[in-house]
Amino acid sequence: MDLFEYQARELFEEYGVLVPKAEVVDTAKEARRGADRLGGRVVVKAQVKTGGRGKAGGVKLAADPASAELTARQILGMDIKGHTVHQVMLAQPVEIETEFYVSYVLDRAEGRFVAIASAEGGMEIEEVAATRPEAVARIPIDPAHGVTADKAAEIARAAQLPPEAADVLVKLWTVLTEEDAVLVEVNPLVRTRDGRLLALDGKVSLDDNARFRQARWGDAGTAHDDPLEARAAAKGLNYVKLDGQVGVIGNGAGLVMSTLDVVAGCGARPANFLDIGGGASAQVMADGLSVILSDPDVKSVFVNVFGGITACDAVADGIVQALDEIRLTKPLVVRLDGNNAAQGRAILDGHQHPLVEQAPTMDGAAERAAQLAN
Repeated sequence: MDLFEYQARELFEEYGVLVPKAEVVDTAKEARRGADRLGGRVVVKAQVKTGGRGKAGGVKLAADPASAELTARQILGMDIKGHTVHQVMLAQPVEIETEFYVSYVLDRAEGRFVAIASAEGGMEIEEVAATRPEAVARIPIDPAHGVTADKAAEIARAAQLPPEAADVLVKLWTVLTEEDAVLVEVNPLVRTRDGRLLALDGKVSLDDNARFRQARWGDAGTAHDDPLEARAAAKGLNYVKLDGQVGVIGNGAGLVMSTLDVVAGCGARPANFLDIGGGASAQVMADGLSVILSDPDVKSVFVNVFGGITACDAVADGIVQALDEIRLTKPLVVRLDGNNAAQGRAILDGHQHPLVEQAPTMDGAAERAAQLAN
């Protein structure tokens, strides 16, 4: 569960991390009034859960309240990487002397958290790591001890941060542990010309498994995500949007991951991860197809099912049900194998849809779906 920047800012402030004064508004007129309360000159920042806001024109400096109103009008409603801007945050500008990067992130492979920090903040940390890896410090955190004052000082030294950053690091660790977060990031953490350390921009991702403990965020914690992911979540689907052209549906996370790899190996990029699960009904299959077919990036769809608990005839029934509800305009390649595979193939053959074709093997179906997408 990703939080908006203004929500991350609220958390930082609660735990004693200094942040610029700010307000969140959802209309241009409110932006004018908010800027007036903040002193006139403000930074207007789009509130969306994606990066690249500045490059997209979603972060601008307004010299006065009238300019803030005009800028907010330009940003509100803007589309940034598929995310519509419904709110903007107005923040008081600060005089920056130096920018740093600090974060804690869950290292799933190692089963522990790691601190990532750099004296080169204000840019994407991936870019810094790729061009100057020596400028990025990665310090593993012992979960039994966490980030003590001594550990924070070690992180600050390794990243060449100022000594006073250690106090911020301890507070950010408290944010992570107290709020069930899997990511706490500040980019940039700035030292102002008057010597203060401020979190100028932040990102916090909370553990989905701890939603029951994070009721304080209500719907705001999940609103305005990728619209397809939001639609899939409303239907109870395990769906993740990817940057590709071949829609993928499978039953079982391992099979779906393998399918993504096979599609990529055939020269195409998968458009999504969608696992309909081990006991999915025909309705789940229909819901999954409905979501994928509504993705404008999808050029073809590959349904890869090995019948076990989910019998292939139920999957085929779901495909037919979806085709009865949706006008199919994209080719659909289906591979059915396992429990009731012959019955499932017969159901699809009997439907005789001109855009639906079957393939006997996973590799053959992936290759065909890639050809159709390209």
